[in-house]
This record gives sequence, C-alpha cells and structure tokens, in this order.
Amino acid sequence: MHPQIFTNYQIKVMTKSDIINEVAKQTGLEKVTVARVIEGFMTAVKGFLAKGKNVYLRGFGSFVIKKRAKKTARNISKNTTMVIPAHNIPAFKPAKVFMSGVKGGRK
Repeated sequence: MHPQIFTNYQIKVMTKSDIINEVAKQTGLEKVTVARVIEGFMTAVKGFLAKGKNVYLRGFGSFVIKKRAKKTARNISKNTTMVIPAHNIPAFKPAKVFMSGVKGGRK
C-alpha cells in the first residue's frame, strides 16, 4: 500500500487492547479484569461456534455458522484444478439497530 495513494483517507482500526482500554474507562473496572472478561467472551463465542451453535446478542448482532458447499477451484499458477470440500465458516451478522447506528454515523 502506497501512502501517497491514500493521503485523503485515514484508515481507522481498533485493536483488542483499544477495546479493553475503552471498556475499562467506561466502567471504571481494572484493565486486567476487563481483559479477562473479553478473553472469556471470545473463548465462549468460539466454543459455541465450534460446536455448531449460533450466538445471538440482541441489539448487537449474531455470530453464525455459514455452510459452504463443495466446489472446484483452479490454481492458475500451476494450471491445475482442485476440489475444496464442503465446510463451515464463522460469520457476523449485525443487528438492524447496529446497522442503522453505523449508517447514520452515531457513536
């Protein structure tokens, strides 16, 4: 990525550390406690998805399992075809309230 191409745009990201800091600031809890809670949350979500169960958070969104069908793909550098078996992938589907907040630019 060339910086001069994106001079008019700022790429904004939020890391897990930033989330921990923000939640600690908003709740008054220690960062260590918040970090444990966030790690526990992520572990629980991954565990449920690994078991094939969806996770629904009202007003936020859903972590769901999407099923991908078996398909044939091409490796163009080797000029070969390969079969990708059917598999599951995790996905996030935001709630309508979440989407309207993002679209409207609300914080």
